[in-house]
Amino acid sequence: MATLVTRSLGDTLIVQRSVHSSVIDGLVLSGQKAAFVHPSVDADLGIAHGVAPADLARTLAAHPEAAAAYVVTPSYFGAVADVRALADVAHAAGIPLIVDEAWGSHFGFHLGLPANAVAQGADIVISSTHKLAGSLTQSAMLHLAEGPFADALEPLIHRVFHLTQSTSASALLLTSLDMARQALVTGKDRIGASLDTAAEISSQVHSADRFRLVGDDFERFPDIVDADPLRVPVDTRVGGISDHEARRRLMHDHRIMVEVATDSAIVAVIGAGAEPGTDRFLQALHALPAPLGEQAPPSRVRLPAPGPVALTTRTAFLAPSRSVPAHEAIGRISADTLAAYPPGIPNVLPGEVITAELVDFFHHTAAVPNGHVRGAADPAVTTLRVVDGPAGA
Repeated sequence: MATLVTRSLGDTLIVQRSVHSSVIDGLVLSGQKAAFVHPSVDADLGIAHGVAPADLARTLAAHPEAAAAYVVTPSYFGAVADVRALADVAHAAGIPLIVDEAWGSHFGFHLGLPANAVAQGADIVISSTHKLAGSLTQSAMLHLAEGPFADALEPLIHRVFHLTQSTSASALLLTSLDMARQALVTGKDRIGASLDTAAEISSQVHSADRFRLVGDDFERFPDIVDADPLRVPVDTRVGGISDHEARRRLMHDHRIMVEVATDSAIVAVIGAGAEPGTDRFLQALHALPAPLGEQAPPSRVRLPAPGPVALTTRTAFLAPSRSVPAHEAIGRISADTLAAYPPGIPNVLPGEVITAELVDFFHHTAAVPNGHVRGAADPAVTTLRVVDGPAGA
């Protein structure tokens, strides 16, 4: 929806390269050109963080025609970017800042939590209320700030909302949003208990000195100014067990489900207002065996760099296409958005060239437990859909 709004402001949208695949779907609908600003990346863990204000400024200088800037914070692993500085950079260039705050819908409702993006100067904020604030799945909120672009954006938002909304809106989803909002506003004590629980888990992981918290390295990245304390990402490799195996054993042996496992971490999440017992989780975590020895080997496949852009997202998605064996797709233009799950951040966009490194990465992802590639033509990624004809050569 936000990408359709910004289409009325101009042809080019500055987009953080690690946005969720739904943003890329929006670009297909809007037809906007995307100028990508790259986040910082932890090469060892293979995870993307946020965008530094200086990098946004450089991208804007290279694209003075930009209609808006679209960034993501917090990251899936809880890293929080400097939204106020990013907003200042965008506003100095005369454009609004849009923040995908999908994993931060609880921000700002307790002094122990980071401030929310609206309070930090963002102009449009998308909040996935169902992720950590307790509303039903598929429910979310779009916030319009009372900033310098509010008067221009409000009628555009209303227009696009009426275009995209269902004519039979779900009363259940709307009610769940209102109940979640009420719980956040009135739940200071409950959120405080959630923060205490998360802090206890982090403290016990530290004191046991077997595993490592991913957030301990956040200070190395200049784009990270804060962290979500309710997300506890744990690197289990240093404790002798791979993260996928750790997740499998926690679920199979102890009936404990963590949010996700990547090649580099499991992510434990405490919902705002929830107060799960810490003992059971910590006992299960530290009871994990060490089948790989004292230290598991690091991930063999690191987060690959995207291929060069050859066509716009919309052009490539709507162009004639065909599926070819994965090895034959190398050097061709992708017709699909391909996102390795977890965590679901696009690795290939329509219009980008598919590289050998990306094909290897997808095969690795598809082969691990619970891993799959969203958008792939088949689960094993034996084939990939590419643009057909001269444009796709």
